[in-house]
Amino acid sequence: MKAEKRPFDIELAIERIRESVKPFPKAAMFELFEDGYSSVFEQLIACILSIRTYDEVSLPCARKLFALARTPQAISQLSPEQIDAAINQSTFHEAKAYQILEIARQTVEKYGGELPCDEAVLLTFKGVGPKCAHLALGIACGLPTISVDIHVHRVTNRWGYVQASTPEKTLVKLEEKLPQEYWIEINRLLVPFGKHICTGTRPHCSTCPVLDMCQQVGVTAPR
Repeated sequence: MKAEKRPFDIELAIERIRESVKPFPKAAMFELFEDGYSSVFEQLIACILSIRTYDEVSLPCARKLFALARTPQAISQLSPEQIDAAINQSTFHEAKAYQILEIARQTVEKYGGELPCDEAVLLTFKGVGPKCAHLALGIACGLPTISVDIHVHRVTNRWGYVQASTPEKTLVKLEEKLPQEYWIEINRLLVPFGKHICTGTRPHCSTCPVLDMCQQVGVTAPR
């Protein structure tokens, strides 16, 4: 039987998780931002590379592509084959190469080579959904947006903080409940937290900093 839990305190949980994830690698897009890849375009491309791909793979792919070309103008001059060669470790790399080239070309043609901090604009690009649009806008522009990937979805539902069956529904619930000051940070924290502590299978509950509040929804075999 699980021990009785204290009410979930999101402010305290965030404070504790900040400390707990310090030893782990940063989420890829936040690391790229700290390394100077801070434009909306760079962040959006990095997110596209991360789709269905581990950070350990997508991060080197992004660095390799940006070493070849960083701006929409420069990338628009590349061939799909050149882009593909740089990102070929990423899942679905061939399709992503054409997608990246098309985004670069449209950015040059429609927006003068610089993407605006505008969710509606980012969502017009084929293959770009709320997760990537929100993450790029949050990191590059500082706009209060929540990006719900598999880690944010799993962890917040496992806590019992929200109850939602899909990442899309989790986004809606978090926008209703999560204090806006944590909207960008929740992804930065829960990606490493979800990868190393609150894992998909056999989570490390015995060393979890929020065990006293977590409802452990769906957890059957904790470590």
